[in-house]
Amino acid sequence: MEGKFTGSFYYFLGVTVTAHLFPTTAATMGICQLALADPSASYFGRKTRHVYWSRIENGLGGFGRNKGLLGFLGGALFCFPFNYRVLSIAKFAGNQIPGGNKALVMVSLALGFAGAFADLAVPTPALHLPEKIYGIPVPPFHVDDNVVVPIVSGYACTKIFNLMGWSQELQLAKFILF
Repeated sequence: MEGKFTGSFYYFLGVTVTAHLFPTTAATMGICQLALADPSASYFGRKTRHVYWSRIENGLGGFGRNKGLLGFLGGALFCFPFNYRVLSIAKFAGNQIPGGNKALVMVSLALGFAGAFADLAVPTPALHLPEKIYGIPVPPFHVDDNVVVPIVSGYACTKIFNLMGWSQELQLAKFILF
């Protein structure tokens, strides 16, 4: 690994940038999508790699290269129960979920799909920066899903909440008990 950053560096970078850019709830939900969508999409993608119709070998214009649609769906749906539970016990104004249970289901699914979509967008193998730009050496950075997934998911969370008329300052429960 000489001269390359490890996954933990990119994880730290993704979490830190997400926490800085977005309100607490959106950042938390974005980071949770990384924790759930990324490994579950990988798991389902590996388990279904023999299903050839679902594979995106060369990508669609570089998008989703060497990934699978079934992995994407598995990652998105895996996030749903967690998102639903976390948002169902959040502290909404007036103790009422705006839009009711239907809105809660839609938001939970949309957040899962946002996380899985961000994971799908990061190609495998990763894109690397050139060693030099205009003769100046560049650190060995690459596009990593540990950075992309929480940022895209946090951004999606803010937009989904706006669309549903939910507050960006929605307070999540301190503990999650299932």
